[in-house]
Amino acid sequence: MLDREGYRPNVGIILVNARNEVFWGKRVREHSWQFPQGGIKHGETPEQAMYRELQEEIGLRPEHVRILGRTRDWLRYDVPRHWVKREWRNTYRGQKQIWFLLRLMGRDSDVCLRASPHPEFDAWRWNDYWVPLDTVIEFKRGVYQLALMELSRLLFRSRRVEPPANYGVLVDPAEERTAMTVPRAQFLPEELE
Repeated sequence: MLDREGYRPNVGIILVNARNEVFWGKRVREHSWQFPQGGIKHGETPEQAMYRELQEEIGLRPEHVRILGRTRDWLRYDVPRHWVKREWRNTYRGQKQIWFLLRLMGRDSDVCLRASPHPEFDAWRWNDYWVPLDTVIEFKRGVYQLALMELSRLLFRSRRVEPPANYGVLVDPAEERTAMTVPRAQFLPEELE
């Protein structure tokens, strides 16, 4: 399912523990690390897709997490043409994502990377919130940067937390804005109390 501009609707998940470290998954048989993410199926809301992807990719159910917030707008990235299957090259540009910030309410042992017949990850770890952008595949870096910057306001409200210096220089090519001009994340109702 692509939108008119050639982007596939998708969700990204930033899962944090009590120390505000993020879940970082190693892709199966690769040396790359990333956040859980996945496509939104026809008829699904972004929140429904997020819960489905959370279960499929890392085995967590809704009772294991609490939603802290989500990005206000879609964040887009273009996939390099040579990565796109030949039959999709004239229509597919990349992905547009709504990013969710979740707090793990369960235990580390609740994570199960073999929850689906086709696992995405073969290892995982907790990482500092400000993941090193050079460990993220190049074409996704701008979206990771924007999502982490926007959602950091929900985690670090009581104190001023500065991201690493390199978080202010990348540009999201689809949006043509720097990470320093990110919009405010959406607070969900329980966060407004």
